[in-house]
Amino acid sequence: MVAEPEGPEDRKPESDEAHSAFTPPDGFEQPPEAPADESPTSEFAVPAGMAAPSDAHPDSEGSAFAPPRTYRAKESPPAFTPAQDIPAVRLARHTPWQDRMRAVLRMPVGERPVPETMQRHEDEGPAVPRVLDLSLRIGELLLAGGEGAEDVEAAMFAVTQSYGLDRCEPTVTFTLLSITYQPSLVDDPVSANRTVRRRGTDYTRLAAVYSLVHDISTEEEEVSLEEAYRRLAEIRRNRHPYPGWAVTTAAGLLAGSASVLVGGNTIVFIAAAISAMLGDRLAWLLAGRGLPEFYQFVAAAMPSAAMGVGLSLTPLDVRASAVVTGGLFALIPGRALVAGVQDGLTGFYITAAARLLEVVYLVVGIVVGVLLVLYLGVALDAGLTPETELPSRERAEVQTLAAMGLSLCFAVLLQQERSTVLLATLNGGVAWVAFGAMAHTGDLSPVLSTAAAAGLVGLFGQMLSRYQFTSALPYVTASIGPLLPGSAIYFGLLEIARGNLNHGLASLSKAAALALAIAIGVNLGGELSRLFLRVPGLGAEGGPGRRAAKRTRGF
Repeated sequence: MVAEPEGPEDRKPESDEAHSAFTPPDGFEQPPEAPADESPTSEFAVPAGMAAPSDAHPDSEGSAFAPPRTYRAKESPPAFTPAQDIPAVRLARHTPWQDRMRAVLRMPVGERPVPETMQRHEDEGPAVPRVLDLSLRIGELLLAGGEGAEDVEAAMFAVTQSYGLDRCEPTVTFTLLSITYQPSLVDDPVSANRTVRRRGTDYTRLAAVYSLVHDISTEEEEVSLEEAYRRLAEIRRNRHPYPGWAVTTAAGLLAGSASVLVGGNTIVFIAAAISAMLGDRLAWLLAGRGLPEFYQFVAAAMPSAAMGVGLSLTPLDVRASAVVTGGLFALIPGRALVAGVQDGLTGFYITAAARLLEVVYLVVGIVVGVLLVLYLGVALDAGLTPETELPSRERAEVQTLAAMGLSLCFAVLLQQERSTVLLATLNGGVAWVAFGAMAHTGDLSPVLSTAAAAGLVGLFGQMLSRYQFTSALPYVTASIGPLLPGSAIYFGLLEIARGNLNHGLASLSKAAALALAIAIGVNLGGELSRLFLRVPGLGAEGGPGRRAAKRTRGF
């Protein structure tokens, strides 16, 4: 049986899945089929009739990091301005190198300008290892001399920048200095480090190092690497400006001046001076035997306390507490305290914690030495009483002279240059007059008065250092001597020895508050001094000012 062909009316309709939505309906001409070896057209392909660009970068196809076709290296913009609209920074050459380098260090790496090389070198470029070593040796002397971590980094950065190494990153901690130089983004970095093992107080050497860095960072002076190394060797071999007997005598006169400052008379002055000189010689004896500094402070604090206990056992009508207080003034580590708080305020928290821990150990050594003698005095019923009354106001002139003498002796102990001793002495007198006017005459808080007086010390010290192109420490450290909390420490220890723990801790807390007020006031005064002086970037064009310290939070 033969099946009949199906007609159009008998054909079953196709489903929707049987044909594409883009298939032309019946009755329309079908488009020619594409060759089988060609792929479907991409929507990113150049349309027909348009020629491909002939100047396209060979690596532009498929690369998101290739420069655009309109970029030309010779026609690049002169300065890069980020999206947050930070203007270009111009470094003024007439400003001190401390300000210039500190301004660069406080900028992010991507915003740092490239300063011009101050020192000429051979055509093949600077000797990178020698420049890094020179910067580390200079930083070592500054850090060992008690300079702040930020100023040490600024000095190291100034040396490397002056010799043509513009991509350096110095890092300073309490005992370790390191510096890294990266020639370019594709070269391996070169790193070097140095450890500070010995610390000494010699502000004459500190001033000489500052003078060397100043000559290196100015184009008026030509200092080659060989000349810089020769001068650095001379600085290391430099002898102290004052002999040992002068330092011991200064320690005694310092303690005597401090005893007069808190109400002592002539007998108290002589007793405090003799006991302080004995403590100084005893500390030197232990240092020669290699004992740690903690035990040296324990030994140095005992003669003054013993002299005070001995005077209290005599029928003489003297203020025995002034003898002990005068001896404490010569031992309180004010230099390390100011440096530690300054490092903390400028963002160097590791170095600040280490410095403050050093201060705690030294103060604990003083406390142990004094308490050992005071316990003996209480057992002997020496009649030690906490004399909390301040001296009468009729002694203002005597106290001012005593404060200036105290600052003078401090300057000798710190081995300062003779040219800076007079200015430091006058600065100490100004500090005591300001403190007396606020605390005694104005009846203001002692902590507030101390902070304000220390702020004046920091303000004048920073201005004097800018004028002399040297460190501010010689003009600041000796001048804060009259403000140190020697009497508060003594009264606190005496109360603890008598069994009044609460009163003793309260007095020691007051001493800690006064010490922090001194450190913060000195730092704030130094920062305020920069508001009155020309700083990098504040030119006629109205550039940006000095950047703030490192921020841990940004909103």
